[in-house]
Amino acid sequence: MSKHALIGGGTGFIGRNLAQHLTHKGYDVTVISRMPGDKRITWHEIEKNGIPSSVTSIVNATGQNVLDPSRRWTPGFQQNVWNSRINSSKTLAQALKAAPQVTSFVNLCGVSHYPPSESKVYNEKDKVEGFDYMSKLCLAWEQAAQSGGEEDCKRTILRTGVVVGLGGGMIQSIWLPFKLGVGGPLGTGKQIMPWIHMQDLCSLIQYIIEKPVRGVVNAVAPEIASNKDFSKAFAKALNRPCIFNVPEFVVHAIFGNDRAALLLSGAKVEPKEAIASGFKFQYPSVNEAVKELTRKR
Repeated sequence: MSKHALIGGGTGFIGRNLAQHLTHKGYDVTVISRMPGDKRITWHEIEKNGIPSSVTSIVNATGQNVLDPSRRWTPGFQQNVWNSRINSSKTLAQALKAAPQVTSFVNLCGVSHYPPSESKVYNEKDKVEGFDYMSKLCLAWEQAAQSGGEEDCKRTILRTGVVVGLGGGMIQSIWLPFKLGVGGPLGTGKQIMPWIHMQDLCSLIQYIIEKPVRGVVNAVAPEIASNKDFSKAFAKALNRPCIFNVPEFVVHAIFGNDRAALLLSGAKVEPKEAIASGFKFQYPSVNEAVKELTRKR
């Protein structure tokens, strides 16, 4: 049977990289998009006609970019952030009911519902909580992905940390300041930053598709690092200093309180299920990750 992956959010930062990765690994890839096109299907078509019969796995990486500094944190934008995640997850979870040929449904979510703690290291068995906008979003996000009910045997909730890779996300936003020698930690820099290299995320998704790991999986690197740890390592890899901290009030002024929480606080999260399943991280440490990101660039 051919391998055919359907990717929600396939034109976004994670989706683009995942589509390229899976194509390279011999998969047929179809992207769910708002606009029709070659190797694309629209959300309307999914709602009307269901999952194409040739699809064997589904990955949902849909979501409005929360940390887009060009977008003000207005009620309308907040609703877009919420709806893009909840509606897409619910649509695919419901469509899965009538798609018996699909063997795996991987829905990407966040890690913001692990409460920050100086001592606690969280794994997938620990309780998650809704204590602010982002944590409540993560809870609703997972609930939407599970709304199909009886298809739990096919479903994996992938809780991702900050995805570091070229061409988007955090690295794209900090590259120029660090390259100019003026990059640095956000706030005190002591806050924990759960993270994962893009290549490891794509490989982990493929691994789960092919060797199912059901339930919840933390998609974070094994090494727990603070924002300051990552900033210093990134600056060193670029042969630049790391002496300027971005004050907290600046972060709040740019992003607003809800989004600033993503950058100024974080929990210690470990990938216990991924490691127990036999998955091997290619970039388990910050130093290995930033060396790859900055190599020959």
